[in-house]
Amino acid sequence: MQLKVDALRKPDETMQLKVDTLREQNAAEQQRPDETMQLKVDTLRKQNTAEQQRPDETMQLNVETLRKQNAAEQQPHETMQLRAFTPNSPNPPDPSDPTAPSADPATRRADRRKPRSSPTLAPLTRRLAPLVAVAAPYARKLKPVYPRPGRTGWRRWLPSWRQWLGAALAAFGLTGAFLAVAYAATDIPQNLNTYATQQDNVYFWSDGTPMARTGWVQRQAMPLKDIPQDVRWAVLAAENESFYSDPGISFTGITRALLRTVGQGDTQGGSTITQQYVKNVYLSQDQTVSRKFTEAMISLKLDNQMSKDKILEGYLNTSWFGRGTYGIQRAAQAYYGKDVGDLNASEAAFLASLLKGAGLYDPTLSQANHRRAVERWEWTLDRMVRIGKLSKAERDKYRTFPEPLKRNPLYDTGQQTDYLVELASQYAKKAAHLSDQEFDLGGYQIYTTFDRKREAKLTDAVTEARKEAQKATPGPAGTVHYGAASVAADGRILAVHGGPDHRKQGYNESNATTVPAGSAFLPFVYAAGLEHGVVKQRDAPREQVTPQTLYNGDDDVPVTTPEGPYWDRSGRKVSARNDDGKSWGQISLRTALAESVNTPFMQLGMDTGLDKVKQTALAAGLLPSSMGPQVPALSLGNSTPSAIRMAGGYATFAARGTHTEPYSVRRITRNGSSVKLDTPATRRAVSPRVAEEVTQALGDAFRTAHPTEAPAEAVVAGKAGTTEDDTASWYVGTAKSVSTAVVVYRMDLAKSLEPLPLEGVAGTPDDSAAYTIWAGAMSPLG
Repeated sequence: MQLKVDALRKPDETMQLKVDTLREQNAAEQQRPDETMQLKVDTLRKQNTAEQQRPDETMQLNVETLRKQNAAEQQPHETMQLRAFTPNSPNPPDPSDPTAPSADPATRRADRRKPRSSPTLAPLTRRLAPLVAVAAPYARKLKPVYPRPGRTGWRRWLPSWRQWLGAALAAFGLTGAFLAVAYAATDIPQNLNTYATQQDNVYFWSDGTPMARTGWVQRQAMPLKDIPQDVRWAVLAAENESFYSDPGISFTGITRALLRTVGQGDTQGGSTITQQYVKNVYLSQDQTVSRKFTEAMISLKLDNQMSKDKILEGYLNTSWFGRGTYGIQRAAQAYYGKDVGDLNASEAAFLASLLKGAGLYDPTLSQANHRRAVERWEWTLDRMVRIGKLSKAERDKYRTFPEPLKRNPLYDTGQQTDYLVELASQYAKKAAHLSDQEFDLGGYQIYTTFDRKREAKLTDAVTEARKEAQKATPGPAGTVHYGAASVAADGRILAVHGGPDHRKQGYNESNATTVPAGSAFLPFVYAAGLEHGVVKQRDAPREQVTPQTLYNGDDDVPVTTPEGPYWDRSGRKVSARNDDGKSWGQISLRTALAESVNTPFMQLGMDTGLDKVKQTALAAGLLPSSMGPQVPALSLGNSTPSAIRMAGGYATFAARGTHTEPYSVRRITRNGSSVKLDTPATRRAVSPRVAEEVTQALGDAFRTAHPTEAPAEAVVAGKAGTTEDDTASWYVGTAKSVSTAVVVYRMDLAKSLEPLPLEGVAGTPDDSAAYTIWAGAMSPLG
């Protein structure tokens, strides 16, 4: 055998020559292959195929011997090396070069079939090779082979337990990978739902009780610190007691909801508070599988990025509680007429039941609702005890169901309340420097100066006067308007009457500057004369006047200036006229004011200076836009102040000459935080002495016209006001540091804004409709 091997190792020159000859022939005959050669090749292929199944034992032995010898020597035999190279190759490759190509065609084909691994992956491949070797047998077992050997019947087609396990593990892995990718790809939306952020603005009476609300939704956000613990845990006990420990979602709840959605088309509860909050503020209310999946992903991420307290706060402020309300604060006011901070555990337990569906648990809607509400209320309180958030002793206190209010008090709008809201909102935006857009976003609590009782009295008095006018003069009474306002000495607007109904008549009669003040303007002329003195002769110094200074009180007295008579533009002398043409002769200024004699005050205005009269009226609170032309008629009230401004002007005298701009809002908060307000402007209008003298003269005017209307010790001051053309009737007076102004006038709004004659609608000057309303609003005067 060794001889055969040695013979193989020595190249046979004759054989080599034959091979070279065959190669040359083959190269020459490449274009026409010899059929005989092709036949030989086919015969050799068949022989090779037949012998592949039975290898030559002798050759096998030779190969094994060669392998052992080669392993021992490690160096390739020179003769073998010679046979490995092609004789025609001018540059034989270096056997030590790993990149050198193999000369043998079969070897080259094998090299091409081998996968080329990246040098960077080679270390990883080497590390994973042992694991692959271990897992390979198990992987082969998982490969399905059907029908399965060793099984009979239908069992031959069932997967093995290994295949079931593999499929389960693969599904679990793929699901986990999908959820991980979905979680990473889910972002918490930056923009909240519009309806979830919109709030209403709430207005309160001066005593702190709710007056009205504005906005499309009833929602007021409250900080969690202002929500009592009992209220929080009542909601948690009813909805999600594991809130502080769960990951933000309930796997059982999601599974149940998905099964219900896919299987029957409806939904079922089971969401955590985090999920409900996400649905409220980020997503729609659509009950679909995709929405539920998105809800779960956002809930998981939100739970990791936001504190539990912030999530609970958001949930309590955005949840629907029925009666048009969103949020626990609004619910507390709608059902119990109180703020959330004043709720007890029993009331909170009822409100928590509304989260299951206000239409099913509002006890005022039906007996069935009442029964469900009581059961849910009891269940919630018992659950609070079970989770340790309510003691048994305290639970025993709540055995009677806390019946809510029959109706939502926040819906009390319309009629006079809307006029109040209009005034307060205008003032709030101005004093707090809020744009319309900011204010309309809502969330503001506006605490007004309006006195509920005074407002009710004023409204009743106007309503009664309107009825009397309809009886006495039904024709003209249809176009009669009543404006009224009460202002305290410190500037607080306590009550107004803006019209019959804001929904029918949009403009506010208490704030309208449409009719002249008439003789109700005389106190400002009197105050200007007392404050600044008079000049009766040219270049003469100013003279001080007193309440006892005499003036001519006759009717139709010409008006004079230091240069002589006053001529109007038409070239006529201007003279003053008294009511009813009565002449009073020489009369003191105080008496003239008490008796409402016009002629002394028209001349006093000219002596004081019309500029000084206007200056005093403005300082007392009248608006520049309402002031009349600076002519002698200015002293007789050609200005058109509103009822609010007239009341504020008389209040200046009651405040000893200090004027405070009328204001209707004393405090504003937004979601519990205070909003800075400008302080109402305060200024000195006249000296305290002058203010006191004007007040005394107005007291005489009231006692003269109504000697029995008030007790002798009561400090009451007031004056009627009429106009020359009988288009307006005023009464302005003060009692207990509160001034009220009432104006009655006729105007057909369907035709024009021109005042019409009263035609007896207002009554007599001493017993006018304006005074009747004033007395009803100010009673008791003592």
